Amino acid sequence: MDWLQIVLLSIVQGLTEFLPVSSSAHLILVPVLTDWPDQGLAFDVALHIGSLAAVVLYFREELIAMIASWCRSLTGQGTDADARLAWWVVLATIPVCLVGLAFKDSIESVMRSPLVLAGGLIVFGILLGVVDWCCRGRRNEYAMSWKDALWIGLAQALALIPGTSRSGITMTAALMLGLNREAAARFSFLLSIPVIVLAGGLETLELIRAPQPVDWLALSVGAVLSGISAYTCIHFFLAFIKRIGMQPFVIYRLILGGALIWLFG
Repeated sequence: MDWLQIVLLSIVQGLTEFLPVSSSAHLILVPVLTDWPDQGLAFDVALHIGSLAAVVLYFREELIAMIASWCRSLTGQGTDADARLAWWVVLATIPVCLVGLAFKDSIESVMRSPLVLAGGLIVFGILLGVVDWCCRGRRNEYAMSWKDALWIGLAQALALIPGTSRSGITMTAALMLGLNREAAARFSFLLSIPVIVLAGGLETLELIRAPQPVDWLALSVGAVLSGISAYTCIHFFLAFIKRIGMQPFVIYRLILGGALIWLFG
């Protein structure tokens, strides 16, 4: 990879990992539209590490409280709001793990075409727009029940379809269940932590099984740029949706999906 590819892919990954616009669609599209070579597993792992570091750093106070309370709940010392939220994150992660393990090969080989991306962007973009317009709840993430967490987790499994957007579909489900916009986004971001860990772990195992030359400088730059762009994205996105909502992202998805159909249809 040349440096332009490294910089562009890193920033795209960091921004789109948490925006409701599908990071997988953008990472698939960039090489298609530019004729760049595939970035490889090692670089994908580095970008995941950068995104993971960003979300952990941003929510460090909440995560410390959640982990501490969760550990106390395991030892029979009671369950408070932080412990329940930690359990809901665990519960909501189970469906995507099961579906991902069952259909990983099919998803990677059959569903990564531009037209599938276009369909996911448009269909789930319209759903996000409708839900954001009609369902403006007042609950925060601490008021969720285990049923809410399970429904959001089931929705998250749909994100394995390229173009869906993991953050987009989980925010859509959370809004439908009566969470406010900021709470829906925060829970989606918290849910990204185990998902990124698991995805990065699977990629690392594949990398170990098929060793290849490693450009440590490129990986380091990619991880840092991905982390910076992801942290910046989280910060401004939470403020943005509080004032404006999801509609600009819906419009972007529709335009991108339409462009894909025009280019590859």
